[in-house]
Amino acid sequence: MSTVRAENISVSYDKTTIIENLSLEIPSQKITTIIGANGCGKSTLLKALTRIQAIKDGQIYLDGQAIATLPTKEVAKKMALLPQVLEAAEGISVYELVSYGRYPHQKYMGSLSNKDRDKIHWAMEVTRISQFANLDVDALSGGQRQRVWIAMALAQDTDTIFLDEPTTYLDMNHQLEVLELLQRLNKDTQKTIIMVLHDLNLSARFSDYLVAMKDGAIKYKGSVQEVMTTAILKDIFKIDAQIIEDLITNRPILLTYQLL
Repeated sequence: MSTVRAENISVSYDKTTIIENLSLEIPSQKITTIIGANGCGKSTLLKALTRIQAIKDGQIYLDGQAIATLPTKEVAKKMALLPQVLEAAEGISVYELVSYGRYPHQKYMGSLSNKDRDKIHWAMEVTRISQFANLDVDALSGGQRQRVWIAMALAQDTDTIFLDEPTTYLDMNHQLEVLELLQRLNKDTQKTIIMVLHDLNLSARFSDYLVAMKDGAIKYKGSVQEVMTTAILKDIFKIDAQIIEDLITNRPILLTYQLL
């Protein structure tokens, strides 16, 4: 079980500060979703936590060790990241793309071991893409392609998975398909999952813990019931929201809203 903690981190692009003096500990074996208005720093925080984006100040710890001091392959054995923009090489098969997830575990020769193949087959099975193994990734639908990328992250065999907008460009059916898959993985394998989502109702439905950001800072964090309130949504999104209880999940749901 990997633990991820940020302590007083600041992140800048050129001379523009995006995140300043931010601290956060990710709950282990839970689904955490980061919400907030466009430009608040959600994706930047995700990239910083996974060492994709360098931090200017502070420290990020992975299992109690400063992540900046760890070898790249060691970090990749403990956390996987699916960025918002996902592009596969033209003509690559589903099996080949999923197999890339085993790279951190491979030796110098780069050949797949029996353990590698077992992890690849398991990842494809739980994401229900085994029947597509020999097809080109480009031949699949958006929802199917997203499951292939998730399978690649699963094949990486990490305790923690970060996903930046995993439902972007997907229709309602495929959004539920992907998020139900992540929820099932969390429950069945106790993987820690951290997502950035724009849809507040999906965030409330599929999360154990919400982190609400504003202007590069974490303003609120806690359970869905603690964060999904009219007062907090007013502060974070500048909206007058009407919230009711979802009859299916018994979670808060945004019924309607208007600009303040």
